[in-house]
Amino acid sequence: MKHRVVIALGSNYLPVAHIEWASGLLASLIENCQFSRRLWTQDIKGSGVWYQNRIAYGFTDIPVNQLQTQLKEIEIESGRTKERITIDLDLMLYDHQRFHEKDWQRPYFTVLFDELPQIAE
Repeated sequence: MKHRVVIALGSNYLPVAHIEWASGLLASLIENCQFSRRLWTQDIKGSGVWYQNRIAYGFTDIPVNQLQTQLKEIEIESGRTKERITIDLDLMLYDHQRFHEKDWQRPYFTVLFDELPQIAE
């Protein structure tokens, strides 16, 4: 069974390279994977650090828990630390189940998600 998924990507360390690298990996995990445009935003904590953000969406037959594990493994592989977010991958939507509810209200996510009307709920 195919499941509709939406994944948020973010990076604050060599963000162009890391977003591109993670996008390639996600394209191999997600069928018919498509991507939003990239959007630069300042850290929501007010540190002044800039992030590049993007949304990936498509379909998968990977069970939700396994998909979340694979996303975390990609983060580890990228060398992510608490201070250096080489890549952050958050599963936002799996069929009709939403995750990271507070992030759905963040401007970068709402702007990018709203630009993708074909996946709107």
